[in-house]
Amino acid sequence: MDRPTVFSHQRFLGDKRTQQVYDLDEVVDEEAMSIVLDELMSAETFLCFGPDTLAEARNRGYQLRKV
Repeated sequence: MDRPTVFSHQRFLGDKRTQQVYDLDEVVDEEAMSIVLDELMSAETFLCFGPDTLAEARNRGYQLRKV
């Protein structure tokens, strides 16, 4: 799985539509994650967090989804 170049140094990537956050460092199924990333990039519904932590994502109402 190749990370989007815009997020090459980010660990957590959120989906604004579903309020889910993906941990790009802990991917189990790379094929499924690649499909998710393609969909997020084409729909332009992604978000990164500052600081780049799961706690910050949860603070914004996002729930971790493992892929």
